[in-house]
Amino acid sequence: MNRIALAKQNRRRRTGRTPTTAGLPVDAALSGDPAQVADAIATVAFLAAQGDRNAIVRFVDQVKDADLSAGVQLAGQRIIARAFDFGWLPTDVHQAARRRVDEFATAYLTDLMAEHRADFPTESVDEIWQSQLTELDATVWWTRAHPHLRQWADRALLTAEEALTAAMSALALLIQLPKLEQITPLPGTHRRTTHQHVDEKTLGRVRGLLAKAESTSFAEEAETLSAKAQELMTKYAIDRALLHTELTDPDLPAARRIWLETPYTDAKALLIDMVTRANRARAIFVADWGFVTIVGDDPDLDAVEILATSLLVQATRAMIDNATTEDSRSRHYRKAFLTAYATRIGELLTEATEATIADAPPQLLPVLASHRQRVDKAFDTYFPTVRSRGITIRSAEGWTAGTEAADQAHFGSN
Repeated sequence: MNRIALAKQNRRRRTGRTPTTAGLPVDAALSGDPAQVADAIATVAFLAAQGDRNAIVRFVDQVKDADLSAGVQLAGQRIIARAFDFGWLPTDVHQAARRRVDEFATAYLTDLMAEHRADFPTESVDEIWQSQLTELDATVWWTRAHPHLRQWADRALLTAEEALTAAMSALALLIQLPKLEQITPLPGTHRRTTHQHVDEKTLGRVRGLLAKAESTSFAEEAETLSAKAQELMTKYAIDRALLHTELTDPDLPAARRIWLETPYTDAKALLIDMVTRANRARAIFVADWGFVTIVGDDPDLDAVEILATSLLVQATRAMIDNATTEDSRSRHYRKAFLTAYATRIGELLTEATEATIADAPPQLLPVLASHRQRVDKAFDTYFPTVRSRGITIRSAEGWTAGTEAADQAHFGSN
C-alpha cells in the first residue's frame, strides 16, 4: 500500500446547521471611527468565513453609500499579520486565493501583502519571503498617504461596492486559514537569511534538459534527458556533501511548500514524496488545502522542486496520451495511473541514487548518515504529530499503464 505522511488539521466539523444570522454591525461601520469600522469589517468577514455566504452581500448593501476605506485598510493590516503569524507565506496566501476567491480578491491580497512588507527594512526580510513577493509582483504602487481601497478600485475599474465586496471576501479567506508550521522567519523578527541553493550553472543545465524532456514526443529521448538531469543533481549533491564534511549548520534544515493542482492531488503528492525521499529529504501532505511541505537542505529541496515539477508534467502528458478508451478516461483509471507512475518513479529514483552513492568515496557514508539525522530531527520538530494515509486504487489497468509510462521516463545513471 502506498502511503504518505498526512498533516493533522484542527478544523471545524460541518454539522449541517445554518450559520447564525445575527444582526450585522452596520452602526459601527457607519460611525466614522476607523477602529470601529475595522472591527465591523472583521466581524462580517468572520461571519462569511464561518459559512454565512450572504453576510458580505447584505453588509455591503447596507453601507454602500459610506466610505469605509480607512477601516478596511486597518482590518486588512491586522488580519494579514495574523495569517503570517499562523505560518502562511506570500505564495501560500496567493495559491489559497487562486483556489477559493475570484481574481479581484486575489489581486487585493497581493497589494495587502506588499503593504505589510513595506513596513520592514530589507535586512530584516528573509530571502525566501522577498523572492515570493517579487514573483507575485507585489509592490506598493499606490500613494500610501491615501486609503488604498479607493485607488485600487479605480485601477481595477471596480465600483466602490464591488471593491468592498472583493476586499471583504479576501479577508474572509484569510480568517479561514488554519495555523501552519512557521518554516520561514517573519519579517522584522530575524536577520536576513542567506540560503544555500544549487549554483545557477548546474541549475540552468538541469532545467534545460528537463524542458527538452517535457517537450519531446519520443519516450527514449525523454528518458535519456531526464536521466542526465538526475545524474547532474545527484553528483552535485555528493560533491557538495564531501566539500562540506567539516562544516556544521546550527539551524534546522529548510522547509518549503509545493502546491498541487486538482484533481488527483493525493497521487501527485505521492509523486513528490517519492522524489523527496530519493533526494535525502522528507515530505508531508496537507490534503485539505492541497500542498506538500518538504523538509531538507536547500540544494536538495531545489532538486526536489525542479525534478518533481518536470515529472508531474511528464506524468500528466503520459496519462492524457494514454487515454484512448472510455475506461482510460475515467477518474479511477487516471488516479491509478498517476499513483503507479509515482510508485515506479520512486523505485527508479532510489535505484539511481543508491548506484551513484555506491561509486562515491567511502567518507560520504557517515556524512549522509549525519545529514539524515538532521533532516529527521527537523521534520519531527516541524511536525511532531503526523499520520499516514493509504491511497485506494480501483483500476488495475490504470496501474499497469502508469507503471509502463514511468519506465519510459525513468531516472538512472548512464
